[in-house]
Amino acid sequence: MQRHLRHVGKDCLVAFDANPYSVPARKVRPRQLVEIRSTKSQVMLHSTVPDAGGQTSLAVHPRAAGRGARIVDETHWDGLPTGAGRRVTTGDGLSSPRRSQAVEPETGPLQALLNQAAAANVEVGRRPLSVYDELTGTRPFTTSAPTKEAR
Repeated sequence: MQRHLRHVGKDCLVAFDANPYSVPARKVRPRQLVEIRSTKSQVMLHSTVPDAGGQTSLAVHPRAAGRGARIVDETHWDGLPTGAGRRVTTGDGLSSPRRSQAVEPETGPLQALLNQAAAANVEVGRRPLSVYDELTGTRPFTTSAPTKEAR
């Protein structure tokens, strides 16, 4: 068994072995440290501090067979706020589940939350990287500042 310490993200995901694994929103806070205990077939996530009942277990997932897979239990996102405020994970408090809103079947609850964010509708200008090279007076793939001779 391998043991690792990782921080919980705002989206209630913990990165391990290039794969995000979910933890229950009601039991964690952003940046909370959790312990990962992994075997060849399972990933067990534990809180570093026992709860009121003395338990540390947060979630058990099958271990991903590769990199880039998302291992998520949708029920772990129950109780997440709508995204109107800055907080995303709930910790111990909220009583109203986030899933009161209708979610399209082809999109998950996380995608619905992201779609509600005002930043999702902001159009970003695109320009070639050479514009930044011109502004800073550097050339691509150089690591040192321009010398007096190059000026």
